Amino acid sequence: MSDGSSNHSISVPYFDSLPQKFSEGDVDALLAFGRHLHWGYWSDPTKADGSVADFAIAAENLSRLVTDVAEIQDGLSILDVGCGFGGTIASLNERFCSMHLVGININTEQLLRAETTVQALPNNHIKFVDADACQLPFSDDYFDVVLAVESIFAFSSREYFFREARRILRPGGRLTICDFIPIQAFYRTWKLIEKATKTLVVRTYGSRSVNFCPLFEYKKLASATGFELVKTENITRNTLPTYPVVNSLMRREGDEETYRATRGLERLSRRGLLQYMILSFQISPS
Repeated sequence: MSDGSSNHSISVPYFDSLPQKFSEGDVDALLAFGRHLHWGYWSDPTKADGSVADFAIAAENLSRLVTDVAEIQDGLSILDVGCGFGGTIASLNERFCSMHLVGININTEQLLRAETTVQALPNNHIKFVDADACQLPFSDDYFDVVLAVESIFAFSSREYFFREARRILRPGGRLTICDFIPIQAFYRTWKLIEKATKTLVVRTYGSRSVNFCPLFEYKKLASATGFELVKTENITRNTLPTYPVVNSLMRREGDEETYRATRGLERLSRRGLLQYMILSFQISPS
């Protein structure tokens, strides 16, 4: 059990410990993850300089890219599922007007920070809600776009989430996500080692299940839930500079296991076995 001393960050999974790190004045943790809780995107990865400040810019760039793929424009109603500290909502708030923006999360500490730090600009409306991705508390045909920015792997069921997204989207609505996607040949191997790696992953990313889904399964899932896959962008190469920065931050904690979990993701990504992709689905014509 943690006694609240400097060992706190070792006994608590890294990402779950971030609010505590912020309150303790951890400048690097705040810069890296105070707005966004996801990887970064570099249009030219060779120009990444390995700094936390450079990573923070890249994390904002990833949010912008996902929302661009979703074809977001002024005047839409947007739901961000697994909104973290509200970074994607904040980015949309700053870029667009006449927006109805809702972020949901099941992590109370993250929601409290989002509510405190993200304030609606004139003509925009923002709300943060404590809700489960697989039981969305919204009426049918409520949103124009549903986003899940590097969060869907932690949901209890992709199928339930897709069905709920389909229900709350208006005709012609779009579901856009980014996810770590194993190539088909590696997926079989991953299923064999998944249980063995679960403890290591939980120590880093928290008690959420981290489930991978290959592209062919996403296509089947879309068909079964009333969507069609309309855009795919493989941005693995553009996200790779994330790893040296995140690995360095985690290794400072003095816990080799948390470091090993992200190093494992890095090896799989650099070998092409695990791809970082943006997928955009549209409601299928009736």
